[in-house]
Formats: sequence, structure tokens, C-alpha cells
Amino acid sequence: MLLTDWTADADALLPETVALRRAIHTEPEVGLHLPKTTARIKAELAGLPLEFREGPSTTGLIAVLKGAANGRTVLLRGDMDALPMTEHTGLDYASQTDGAMHACGHDAHVAMLVGAAKVLCAKRDRLAGTVLFMFQPGEEGWHGARHMLDDGLIDPLPDAAFALHMSPNMQAGVFAGRAGPLLASSDKLRITVNGRGGHASMPHDALDPIPVACAIVGAIQTYITRTISVFDPAVVTFGRIEAGSTDNVIPAEAKMWGTLRTLSERTRDTMHAGLKAIVEHTALAYGATAEIDIETGFPVTVCDSRAAALAQRTVQDVFGADAWATMPTPMMGAEDFAYVLQRAPGAMMFLGAAPVATGWHSCCGLHSNRMTIDDSVLARGVALHCALAERYLAEGFAE
Repeated sequence: MLLTDWTADADALLPETVALRRAIHTEPEVGLHLPKTTARIKAELAGLPLEFREGPSTTGLIAVLKGAANGRTVLLRGDMDALPMTEHTGLDYASQTDGAMHACGHDAHVAMLVGAAKVLCAKRDRLAGTVLFMFQPGEEGWHGARHMLDDGLIDPLPDAAFALHMSPNMQAGVFAGRAGPLLASSDKLRITVNGRGGHASMPHDALDPIPVACAIVGAIQTYITRTISVFDPAVVTFGRIEAGSTDNVIPAEAKMWGTLRTLSERTRDTMHAGLKAIVEHTALAYGATAEIDIETGFPVTVCDSRAAALAQRTVQDVFGADAWATMPTPMMGAEDFAYVLQRAPGAMMFLGAAPVATGWHSCCGLHSNRMTIDDSVLARGVALHCALAERYLAEGFAE
């Protein structure tokens, strides 16, 4: 049962929320240390009844709001960092930082979380517990959430945690989520094949590493189809292969860069062992040697079934039945909110933000240098943050 209708407060705050989003968009920062973004957040939250926690590893920030009662604790997260890419949107508030762009919606995530903090602070007497607002840098591969956890900024752990993520190619205003795996783990693969160089006209006197590298790629794909269940999948993609310097020289080595994505730790472990065996033994079959280095990335993002159900009920109660879409399958992208969900039950949802004029079927997706969003949906994000916080603190995961 909804306790408060937060939509009017969120709608009234929309111009302010949009202005903040666009200001952050203009000055994107990459990585774990985002001094301008953090300073802007602090300025927006100045004077509110919040306590702040900061740590040595990042410029991440936890803002703590204590409600009228000392009950449960709920965490709401907004990631802050941009991507190292050049913007080509033509917006009048486009990035003014060379080689950096908010192409994943994190500017909107920050603005919505700041908006929620303002609205909830104004009505803190309605909160039966504590809200943690997690402003997190370094989501784009920098493990920012893990650093904030290791710094003790989220100690003690919350009883539940929620996050929203913009989706520019999903119908504006619709929320989507699911119980169980939502997003994949993501590991980086680096393979070196060692051969023996020589003249291109006499391959028999050399040991060409290029066909060995090609055989490794094929063997890995065959291994997946014959070893890994399609219902607990793995995806291996090699995005870069590098060897040689000209057309008439057989190189001494070939290098490959790729990624491994899975939806369970069991499949992830199986793939790690299988990749090592395939790389080493395929090379050996050709008389060569090869090594693989696996850089462990984000874990699988797993949504607690109770938290996902609470999110769905809340979305439908606030915005109507059509505002929720249950995702039939996970996505193979990765997200470091997974670190938080390993420690506390919770859920992450997507918020459709396709520009109306473009049409959600054809607009640019996340990580595109032409990505834009419909700013009007920010009010829905603010309202849902508030509704989830109030409802969880009052009822927990109760049906």
C-alpha cells in the first residue's frame, strides 16, 4: 500500500533536476576521482539534514538521511562517471571536456538521486528508518562500488539497495526489471601466441602464430556450444587481434584482446578453466606456446526476488500497470552495482528515456556518442526513488 504520492513533489522539482543533469553533462569526468561532480552534488545538498561519508579511494559520497524512526536502512545509488569518448550530439549543453561524454546516463542518475534526497529531506518525518544516498564514481570499469565498500562507506550494510539506470532506446517513462540475473559478469581476456618469425615465402621455416590465434578463437566458440548450457550461457568476443608489421613477414607473436561474459559464477569458473586449457593446448598442437591473462571484472548483477517484486508493485501503484515491463531475459552488459547486491538484497531497474521525436525503436543506445534522452522522465525517477525508500522502510519486503 502506498503511503505518500511523491509524483507532485518530483514534478515540481523537474526544472531543477533537468538543470542539474545538463550542468553535469556539460562537464563530464572519467574514473574514480570526479572533483567537479562531487562538488556540484555537495552544493546541491548543502543545508539539508544529511550526514556525509567520504573515503580515501574515490571522490564517492554517501549522504545519510535519518528518518523519524530508527528502523531499517535502504540504499539508493546513482553513478557519476562519464565515458572516455567524444560527443557528437550537437546539444547546446554538450560536453565541453575533450574526450569525455556522459553517454550512459550517469548525469541523469545523479540528478534523480539529488532530487530524491531533496524531496525526502523535506518529508523526513514520514520515513521509518534511514536512507543512504550513494553517489558512486568509477562505474565504467573502475570498480567504484567495490572501492566504496572497501573504504567502509557502506558499513553497516543496508537492509536493501536499489538503483535506476536510464535506457535511451526503451519507451519513455516505462520501468523494466526482473528477478534473478539482470546483467552479466564481465572479464577481460588477453592472449599472447608465441611463434617463430620468418619470410612469408617460406612459412615451413617459421612458426606462424596467426593461424594458431585463429584456431584458438574457433576452438573457444566450439567449446562454448558443446560445454556450456544455453540456459546458463557464456559469451566470448574478441574485439582486437594484432600481429605483424607488413605483408611479407611472418611475425613472431600474435596478441588478442577480448571479453568473457556469464550469468553465473559456476559458468564463469568453468570458462576460466576451459579458456586456459584451450589456449595452451591449441597452441601446443601447432608446436607453439600461448598464455592467457584473465582480468576479473564485475560480478553478475543478481536482483533479489523480493526486491524486484517490491519494485514492480511500487512502479505499478505509482504510475499504473503499463509503466512496468518484466524483462524476459537478462542483458549481457555488466554493472558494478553487482558488488552492492552481493552484500545486500536489492534490485536494479531500467527507466526508458527514448526521445519522443526519435522513436524508441530507432534511437541511439547506451555508449553511443550521439545518445540523448527525454529529460521529462527524470521526474519519474525521482518519484520512484522516494516511493521505494518510504515503502521499504515502512513495510520491508512484505507483500
